[in-house]
Amino acid sequence: MTELFSIENVIFSIGGQGVSLIEAISVVSGLTCVYLATRAKVANFWVGYIYNVLLFILFYQKGLYSSMLVQPVSFVINFFGHYRWTHPKSGEENSKKQLKITLLTNKQRVYFVVQLLVLAAVWGFALTGLDDLFPSIFREAKRPFLDAFVTMAILTAQYLSAQKKLDCWAAWLTVNITNITLYLLAGMVFLPMVSAGYTILAFFGFRMWRKQWRQNN
Repeated sequence: MTELFSIENVIFSIGGQGVSLIEAISVVSGLTCVYLATRAKVANFWVGYIYNVLLFILFYQKGLYSSMLVQPVSFVINFFGHYRWTHPKSGEENSKKQLKITLLTNKQRVYFVVQLLVLAAVWGFALTGLDDLFPSIFREAKRPFLDAFVTMAILTAQYLSAQKKLDCWAAWLTVNITNITLYLLAGMVFLPMVSAGYTILAFFGFRMWRKQWRQNN
């Protein structure tokens, strides 16, 4: 299975660089997941489970270990969000009996930003020693602090999405813009283009969620 999804199995090229089967499938599943999320469809979680597995394999092969190691955590948050959306507490329901969209307070926003920066710094430092601790498994991490920032931003955005906070789209916008930089530095051509697509979807997702938020408040 891992040989089939190896980054060496190039199926087409963009800008002189090959795009592997696993990259292509990851992109399709990722775009599908985000599109369903912009529509506030619960089905986005089912696609998200597949997306997590594919990204775990892809990032391992690319040497982006922070992004790889976060996938099991992301999978758990995805499961949590799946439950939260379909099992809202009393007073949290929308007209469809699902979790309604809400906003963070300013205090909560400051908390999440500070937490993101601190955890990114700590995790980035930890990544720099992975190849020394486990030389038979890991190569030297590429852009460890930028990778760590993206990782923590993704977890923050995913957690806010799981809680159906409108603010999650600002976090996803940060993730997508930073991801474009990270992917380019890692030598990827296809995924930065896809991240640009995610950025556009995040903009429309914000507009759609804001419309629903106004209707329920």
